[in-house]
Formats: sequence, C-alpha cells, structure tokens
Amino acid sequence: MKFGLFVENLKISINSIRSNLLRTVLTVLIIAIGIMALVGILTAVESIKTTISSEFQSMGANVFTIRRQSSERHGGGFRRVERKNISYEDATLFKNQYSFPARVSIMTNSSGSATVKYGNIKSDPNISVYSVDDEYLFTSGYEIDKGRNFSSQEVLSGENIVIIGSELAKLLFIDSESGLDKFISIGSLRYRVIGILKEKGTAFGGSGDKFCWIPLQNGRQYFTASQNTYIISVMPHDISNIDLAIGEAEGLFRSVRKLSVYDENNFAIRKSDSLANMLIENLSVVTIGATIIGLITLLGASIGLMNIMLVSVSERTREIGVRKALGASSTAIKQQFLFESIFIGQIGGILGIILGIIIGNLISLLVGGSFVVPWLWVLIGVVLCFLVGIGSGYFPAVKASRLDPIVALRYE
Repeated sequence: MKFGLFVENLKISINSIRSNLLRTVLTVLIIAIGIMALVGILTAVESIKTTISSEFQSMGANVFTIRRQSSERHGGGFRRVERKNISYEDATLFKNQYSFPARVSIMTNSSGSATVKYGNIKSDPNISVYSVDDEYLFTSGYEIDKGRNFSSQEVLSGENIVIIGSELAKLLFIDSESGLDKFISIGSLRYRVIGILKEKGTAFGGSGDKFCWIPLQNGRQYFTASQNTYIISVMPHDISNIDLAIGEAEGLFRSVRKLSVYDENNFAIRKSDSLANMLIENLSVVTIGATIIGLITLLGASIGLMNIMLVSVSERTREIGVRKALGASSTAIKQQFLFESIFIGQIGGILGIILGIIIGNLISLLVGGSFVVPWLWVLIGVVLCFLVGIGSGYFPAVKASRLDPIVALRYE
C-alpha cells in the first residue's frame, strides 16, 4: 500500500514538472551551470594532474639526486646559502660504496653556452654540454633512438665521443641516421657521434633536446666547468623502496662528507617528482576556487528552486485542498513536493555533470592533457544536487502539507 502511494506521488510530481515546463527548464539550467562549473574545472584539473604525473614518470620520477645545497628554508621563504661543492672524489666514493639495489650515475654540467658545428652548419652558442657516466642514460629517463650508449671503459678513458639530443641532430644533419659516426666540433674539440636520443620535448619548462653528452673523464679533462660540482642520481630497482634508498644514501653521503651526528647536511637530496608535486599543490588552489564558485552557484540555484516551489504551492493551493478533502494525508502532500524538488535537482545535476565532463576534457585537451572522468566529483555532484533538492523543497513542502483544506478550497 505504501509503495503504491510512493509511486502515485512520484507520478503526480512528474506531471507537475511537465505542466510547468518553462519554469522547470530555467531552474534545471541554473543547477546545471553550478554543477558544470564545479565538475568542469575539476575534470580539467584532474586531467592535468594525470598528465603531470605521467610526464614526470617518463622523465625519471622514480629517481632522487644528491647535489650541492644552494638554498635553505628561512621563515616564509628561501635564503641563499653557499654550500660545499660535491667533488668528483665524493661522487665516485659514494657510487662505489652504495650497496642498495639501485642504479647510480654521476654527471656535471660542463658548459651551458657551447657552439656545436658540423661542416658549414653551426648552432647558436646556447648548447648545454653534460659530462656523464654510462649509467646516466637510465637515470635521466632518456632513451637511445639511434646508435648506442657509452661503455664503462669509454667513460673511464675519456674518449672524444658524444651522444646528442634529437633537436640538435635535426639542426646539424639531414636526418638522424646520417649523423651517426660523423665528427662534430664542440668549441675547439672534435667528437664522434655514437648515439642520438629520442625526442622528449620541452614539457613543463625543460631545456628541450639541444644538448650533448660526453664521457665523464673527457669533460673533466677539457672543460673547466666540470671541476665545479657533481650531481649523483640514484634510481632504486623497486620504486616502492625509494624512501629506504634515500635514507641509506643520506647516511652514506654524510659519512663520505665526514659529518658528525651534530652536523647538518651540507648537501641536498631531491626526489625528481618534487616539481610535479609542487605543480599539483598549486593546482589544488584552482580546485578550491572551483569548489567555491560551484557552491556559490548552487546556493543561488537552491534559492531559485525554493522560490519556484513556493510559487508552485501558491498556484496549486486549490489542488492541495481537493487532495486533502479526498483523504490525502499531510505526509503524502509533503512527499509529493519533496519529490518534485529532488527530481528537478537531479535532472539539473545530471545535465551539469555531462556538460562539465565534456567542457573539462576539452580544456584539458587544449593544454595537452588526457581524457579523464572524475568519478569522485561526479558522485559528490549527485549528492550535492540531492541535498539542494531537499533543502530547497522542504520548506515549501511543509507549507503545503500544513494548509487547511477548507481554506485551500476557498483559495482563488
């Protein structure tokens, strides 16, 4: 019996919505705009977060580095503090003694303003030259496109060989295949090209693919900048053990630096995903802003829906009186108006969610993101619309249920 009454009230609510179609459509659109703003912006943010994570994963996000500490946190910002360079001896001693299951590489920036020439073709003086060992290819996140990597013997002997980025290869040679085993000049030195790297691009402010890698000992011999400071990169075999690997690396490097238990670290350990996390944290501000905008819009929509339901109660006062005279209870009347309010809210919510996902993913695609569906926010949107429907419809429903049938029947 109760289920039959429930179905009957639901039918009456739907018929009432259909009989006031224009007013219903306007209310649905107000609610849809609020949900669309909320879900749309959050869809774009989630997509961009996914893209950031995948980009940094391809750049070696499971790698941490040990480098010279050049700044430290001071109050609300950073204060510049000069720290001791990481010498070649420090780096090699660490690499030889680090026993954690991981790849360990050593590199240094030998030049940031080199000119590279091949025949009559010459680059601008903005090519970066890095001195690296044979493990750096793996810890850097790059892959060989043509040719091969350095061997450990070539790194130790310091041969005049070079691996170049794809953009530099396109500048110097007709095609990347023709660049292999050719001799190029870096400054006044001649190097044989043994490898060309796959293109990685300039994602998130990277330096692109205009650079050279030369063997570590070669850089130490011919480039004075190679004597400054070295960077040690560590890539654990199991990424889930990265925190353990960092802890062991910190303890070992403190020993290499001969620091006592009372001394602070005079070096920095940085995870490669720290920049990604920083970008994602900044996006959280956008998430908060989108949530506030969406909630304000939904608040306006709920007020509009409440006004419409109050107008509906006034217009249908005689109908309410007739139903009560025929035996309808106050609970049934209240249920009818609540159903109507919730139904309008859910229609607006579903429309807003669909539009939000479409618009959010279009924005994401424009900035190079991927397609995502933020299921959590979809669920939150449905719940919010349900709450808006109850909140907006409860007072008008109570008002309708408390009408005196005699007074209602006399209402004009």
